[in-house]
Amino acid sequence: MRPLSRPATLRPDPARHDPAPSRLAYRMERMRLSPAYRLALRIGLPLVLIGGTVGGYMASDTRRAALFQTVADIRAEIEERPEFMVTALAIDGASPAVADDLRAALALRLPQSSFHLDLDALRQTALTLPALRTVAVHVRAGGILQVDVSERVPVALWRNRDGLLLVDAEGATVRPAAFRDDHPTLPLIAGDGASDAVTEALQIIAAAGPLSPRLRGLVRVGLRRWDVVLDRGQRILLPEDAPVQALERAVAMDQAKDVLDRDVAVVDLRVPERLTVRMGQPAADEWWKVRAVLLGNGNG
Repeated sequence: MRPLSRPATLRPDPARHDPAPSRLAYRMERMRLSPAYRLALRIGLPLVLIGGTVGGYMASDTRRAALFQTVADIRAEIEERPEFMVTALAIDGASPAVADDLRAALALRLPQSSFHLDLDALRQTALTLPALRTVAVHVRAGGILQVDVSERVPVALWRNRDGLLLVDAEGATVRPAAFRDDHPTLPLIAGDGASDAVTEALQIIAAAGPLSPRLRGLVRVGLRRWDVVLDRGQRILLPEDAPVQALERAVAMDQAKDVLDRDVAVVDLRVPERLTVRMGQPAADEWWKVRAVLLGNGNG
């Protein structure tokens, strides 16, 4: 039969140490096993040590100035190496006069390190020249600053309040012109806003056909329509809408009836349904004389 009491060797010893960790020790162990703690220990602590070391070193004005000077010397040595130096300027696509103006506008002092060149600023400076339409700037092998340009092509002479200007097909000013006779092959346009309608003006001039030898130019009226100016002081007043077709009708009428060979001062086509012809002053005076004679005979 088993005894009811526990043997003395199996009874718990009150003085024996409990192997279970304390709550604080357990939390510290969990923290050491967390990814954040490992990351901070592996990366954060070295960064703090490095930052403290650098901060302590840079706290001295003398050491800080020496470091900046060393960096500046190394940079200057790299930038001024021969392979990075620009020694010449090449301009392609420009006439000699425009090329000279471009060189003066860029005002480059060569040789110069390519690191010191602001290519976009140089391009914007070049585009300030009215004669240039497009500009591309880059540094090519051999230390050459290459500038490729395309010039605006003048298609007409525009007479405005400031004088004569050469304009391209878009109405942009190419350059001033001293005299009309210096550009005999270019058509003449005049009036405020004429440069904004160069394309239409060229179409009207092309439609003049047989009247081209007599054509002296076009005058923009009211920023909306054109007058065709011929020799002998004659004018053809074109409508605001479809001016090319109106001029073609006037040319056809002149070919059929020689209207413009007579003493006519103005052919008014502004109203498509009605053609108005204004006689010249000598013809008008003669008409009034004839009318006076006819009326006098009638009264007699």
